[in-house]
Formats: sequence, structure tokens, C-alpha cells
Amino acid sequence: MGPVGRKFLSALAVVFLVSSLATLHAKKMSSSQIHFEDVTRTAGIHFIHNNGTFGKMWLPEALGSGVAFIDYNKDGWPDILLINGKDWPGHVRRHTYMSLYRNNHDGTFTDVTRQAGLDVEMYGMGVAVGDYNNDGCDDIFVTAVGQNHLFRNNCNGTFTDVTKQAGLWGPNEFSTSAAWIDYERNGRLDLLVANYVQWTPQTDIYCTLDGRTKSYCTPQSYNGASLRLWRNNGDGTFTDVTKQAGLYDPTSKSLGITIFDANNDGWPDIFISNDTEPNKLYINNHDGTFTEKAVMSGVGFSENGVARAGMGTAAADYDHSGYSSLLITNFSNQMLALYHNEGNGLFVDEAPHSEIGRSSLLTLGFGCFFFDYDNDGWPDIFVANGHIQSDIQVVQRQVHYAEPPLLFRNLSGGKFADVTSQMGTAFNLPRVDRGAAYADVFNDGRLDVLISTNAGPAALFRNVGGTNESLRIKLVGTKSNRDGLDSVVRVTAGGMTQDKMLTSGSSYLSSSELALTFGLGQNTRADKVEIRWPSGQIDHLANVSAGQTITIKEGAGIVATSPYAKN
Repeated sequence: MGPVGRKFLSALAVVFLVSSLATLHAKKMSSSQIHFEDVTRTAGIHFIHNNGTFGKMWLPEALGSGVAFIDYNKDGWPDILLINGKDWPGHVRRHTYMSLYRNNHDGTFTDVTRQAGLDVEMYGMGVAVGDYNNDGCDDIFVTAVGQNHLFRNNCNGTFTDVTKQAGLWGPNEFSTSAAWIDYERNGRLDLLVANYVQWTPQTDIYCTLDGRTKSYCTPQSYNGASLRLWRNNGDGTFTDVTKQAGLYDPTSKSLGITIFDANNDGWPDIFISNDTEPNKLYINNHDGTFTEKAVMSGVGFSENGVARAGMGTAAADYDHSGYSSLLITNFSNQMLALYHNEGNGLFVDEAPHSEIGRSSLLTLGFGCFFFDYDNDGWPDIFVANGHIQSDIQVVQRQVHYAEPPLLFRNLSGGKFADVTSQMGTAFNLPRVDRGAAYADVFNDGRLDVLISTNAGPAALFRNVGGTNESLRIKLVGTKSNRDGLDSVVRVTAGGMTQDKMLTSGSSYLSSSELALTFGLGQNTRADKVEIRWPSGQIDHLANVSAGQTITIKEGAGIVATSPYAKN
């Protein structure tokens, strides 16, 4: 190559470097403008969680409850559902219920709990949202200490408690997280229910931290309880197939569920986070059964062989490797777990060697999820924190009862940065957080955050600022389940490809919206969109504009579009 050619290549390299630096600077500027604004009061949300405490320090009181987003009236705007506990028998001071808040499309919400028929008293824990009868309206399953409940959406703004008719009455257990899953890929949503321990008021055990006063016991004081799988019979009823499916394990003490495709075979697998027992990874065998592979995959224990206190869990392809990795929240002094999927059946915990581990070492995490808060195309991490012992500083001075959340920005290349302090004063306030979920509450293409606190108020944070583009996708199954759960959507824009699986449940006791948001950076359109449905159907789209929510029907393509609301 002659001198002219070399000069041309050198000049081209300089142009490329300057362009890359400008893009990186723009990306940093865009991200630095973002913060989360507490809009709870202005939105009209006045919910206070009741854990029923009356001085006995009963175990369920420490665990809080979940939150959910559900478009219950099919108007295209996510509504809010907040799960509640109740006073214990013999110590009733008030009557409390879950709360359903209807989105008014103007930044405010209206409490419609009674009108919707959801004013049912129970010691509620978790919630899963899904259209189990494929009628186009999402239903609600609420876990509880005692009797769980299934509420069928009547498609007219009301719900009916169909627990008995559905065959879900009993057994009375200490249930926690739940998720809908089409594990057989037959177009019907089945139900997974996690159970914690065998506890009742009559079998409560005395535990103490300081040797003088009663404290909440660790789960090690109680026997475990098995996960349950309820198969959808297609006629509005369910059958318990836990043992037949290979999921029965009474040693588990489960708090979190996430559905993901661990081995990219197109079938949904199950991960369960356990508290002081090994986590469980159930691989789908394609024949209605599962095989447990947590230990051999590396996700059963910490890297030093300890069963940690697993709380919430979530999954995502955070590094664009084509494989979904796992996030787990743990107890204080245990740090988060970020198990990277190596693509060969093995997972490696990256947290101990990253800022994720350092920042989370002293916190006690509950709700968690991956979401692209800055719409740059890379999944970020949110964690809700709060201890279970109000007097924990008496024995551990560096650990606090109320703790700020954590937000980790994905820098790509497997790196994350703790940007919590940049998200605003209200966002950084210490709280006793538990459940957490996300949705585009204001229909502006940015993901907002909803959090529950134990024995305290819920908090709604609006995502403010940022200039990156996004595309939101809602799915309507025909041969597959109506919600399109367990579908994998692949979006390519500007040379970047993202894979997301639409799932129910995850986080901790909570359910995020059933829509997928793809951050596109500065790209104004997606070059390609591919949907792999559970039925095996594969749909392709091209040149889809950003700045809108599109609804894709299986086999029919885009059937509805809705531009984002203007701020």
C-alpha cells in the first residue's frame, strides 16, 4: 500500500475514533440527564401495607408483599395492583385488602378495588398476571399465608374469585412468588406457585438476636415446602402435577421464581431462589417433565459452596451473548449473585469481581429486575433493599434496616456501574423495600418503577429525562397462549441485536407489565423484528419505526399501533 493509501486509512481511523467518542459522549450525556421522580402522591396512590404485626414477631410479617402492573380494562395503559396483608386472628384492629388503581391516562390513578370485586381479605404475599383462559383479558393469581386466590377477569372491569371452581382451593400453605408458564407449549397457561416453609401461628418458634427480645427466625428453624405446578386443563380448571413433572422437593424454602430458556432449546425452564437451601434450576425435558440441574450448572450455591438466603430473581441476556443470565438478591453480607450463562450448561457468578458485588455486600435485597432504563439497548439492573430486623444495627453497625435501592447501569462488555446516587434525592431515600416491578406507566416509551415497602407506603417512580429512542411490543397469541408468554422477540437496530423473552412473575412476589420495551439508542427504527412463538411459529417484520407501541398477532403481523404520548 502506498503513502496515499496509508494516509487515507489513517484519516479514516481518526474520523471513526472521533465519531465513536462523540457517540459515547452523547450516550453518557443522555444517561446523565435521567432521574426517577417520586410521583406517588400526585398520582393519587395512598396505599399502606399491613403486615399485621402486634408484637409476637411472626415470620410472615418480615417478608412484605408484591406489586403488579396489569392492563385490566384493555385500554392500553398499565394499571397498578398492590398486594396487602391483614391483621392476625384475635388481634384485628382494621380490615385491609389489596388495592387496584386504574390508570387515568393523565398521570393519576383511581382506586377501583371495590368496584372490581377485589376487596377480599387475606394475608396476601405475591401476585402473577396472565390470561389463563385465553379470553383476551388478564387474570390475577394472588399467593397468601393460607388460601391462595385466582381472580378471573370478566372483561367488564370486574373480577370473580374462581379459586374453588378452578380446583385451586387448598392446600393452605405459606406461598410466596408465582408465575404463569406454558411448559408444554400447548397454548394454555399453567401455574407455578413457590412455597416457603411450614409455619403456622401455632408452630411459631422463639428466636432472639440479643438474647433478651424476640426476633424473626431464619428459615433454618422450619421445615421446607415444595414448589407446586398446576396444569391448565383447558376447561377453567387446574390439576396439581408437581410430582409427575419432577418438581416435588419438600426441602426447598422458595421465595423467587423466574422463567427463562436456560439452554436456548425453545422451551421454558424454571429457576427458583431458595432461602438458606440450594437454589433450583429445572430444565424442561419437552415431555411434561423437568430435570433439576442447579448444582451441576453452578447456580445452586455461592462460589464458595454456601447456600445463600436467596430472595428475588430475574433473567436476561444482559451482554447480548444470545443466552439469558440470572440475577439473585441475597441477605446482607452475601451480596447479589449475577450468574453469567456461559452457553454450555454452566453459569459463573460475576458479582464477586464487579461493582455489583461491592455495592450490594451490606444490603439485603428483595425485588429485582433487568430493564433498560436509559433505552440504550443494554439491560440495566434494579434492586429493592430493606432488612428484616428493625434493630439490626445493634448487632451489625454497618447494616441498616431501611436501605436505598440500587441501580446498576449496563456499560456493555459485561460491566456495570452503580448510578443510584445520580437518580435523585427521593429515589435514594432509605426504605424497607420488598416487591418491585416496572412498566411504561405514562406511555412515553420510558420504564417506570413501582415498589412496595413492608408495613409502609408503596412508591411509584417516574423515569424522567433521556433522549434515546425505544420500541414497545405487545403480543397476541393465536396458536400460542393469548398473552404470548414464553415467546422470544429479537430486535435488530443499527447493528445491535437484542433478545427478550416475555415472561410472567420474577422479581420478588411481583409482576411487571406484559409488554417488551426495546431501547434503540439514537436509531429511529428497528431494522428487523423476529418473534419466536411457543407454538413454533416464527414471524418477521422489517423497518419498524421507533416511538410507538405495536401489537403483533401470531401469524398476522402488526395489528395495532399507538404512538407514545407527548410530554
